[in-house]
Amino acid sequence: MTHFAKITAAAHAVPENIVTNDDLSKIMDTSDEWIYSRTGIKQRHISTGENTSDLAAKVAQELLETAQLAPEDIDFIIVATITPDSTMPSTAARVQAKIGATNAFAYDLTAACSGFVFALSTAQKLLAGGYQRGIVIGAEVFSKIIDWTDRSTAVLFGDGAGGVLLENSGTQPLIISEKLQTDGTRGDSLLSVLTDIETPFASVKNNAFHLTMDGRAVFDFTVRDVPKNINATIEKAGLSSEEIDAFLLHQANSRILDKMAKKLGIERTKFLQNMQEYGNTSAASIPILLSESLKSGILNLDDNQKIALTGFGGGLTWGTLIINL
Repeated sequence: MTHFAKITAAAHAVPENIVTNDDLSKIMDTSDEWIYSRTGIKQRHISTGENTSDLAAKVAQELLETAQLAPEDIDFIIVATITPDSTMPSTAARVQAKIGATNAFAYDLTAACSGFVFALSTAQKLLAGGYQRGIVIGAEVFSKIIDWTDRSTAVLFGDGAGGVLLENSGTQPLIISEKLQTDGTRGDSLLSVLTDIETPFASVKNNAFHLTMDGRAVFDFTVRDVPKNINATIEKAGLSSEEIDAFLLHQANSRILDKMAKKLGIERTKFLQNMQEYGNTSAASIPILLSESLKSGILNLDDNQKIALTGFGGGLTWGTLIINL
């Protein structure tokens, strides 16, 4: 009998330290009303020392405990992140070491806020190629690259990690359809951590360590291009929007979700939301939302629910997976 990739566990981890909108108003010219009315965000979790691999390793450990697996049972670990502990070794390699997954190969995937969607697509193909179990995590400590004097970006982001365990135990394909996209010509509208070139042969100084964002360009891209991607992926799956049980979109801004629902003609209640507590956690936002929704019973494994996962952000990247949960 042929087996397919299946999500068998989900987990998330965030720093204990909570920074509210009122806390931010003490260090910059802003207010709870200003932030919440424009973004839907009330607070975010901010690291006081935990790095990206620390949060990701907590997720991986919980996945193993939930599934009652030994670390040696894992074949691969993929971490989607744009805020790694280091460029080398990868955050995934650090996670592998922290949990003792000695048989797993590990690597990072860089696709910003679409990272978890891209990584889940990649992981399914690895399982189809013969691997048995893999861990996929989206993890960010965004507070490392935020300019805390820039209220246009500092109020938006938070730190956290979420992930899933995939096993070759499903009776039907995990991903029914997918559409992943990139437009590098618009990439500079979301930019962070440019690297200087400083050698005996050349010197090129960059001044863009902190994240910079053209908010209007990113907003326009999101409400124009992403709904087309969602519609195309649903159509490719041979389904109607009414047959999708829930939409788990990147948690960037509640107003974006409002506009998405209206543009797609879908009930807003189908668009799950938690950015009010976590802010925008980039690659971690979708798996944190998925983990929370499973723990609360809004979603359930083995219920044959049809779920849309949609990421969009830096690159520019965007993409949708229609999955069987």
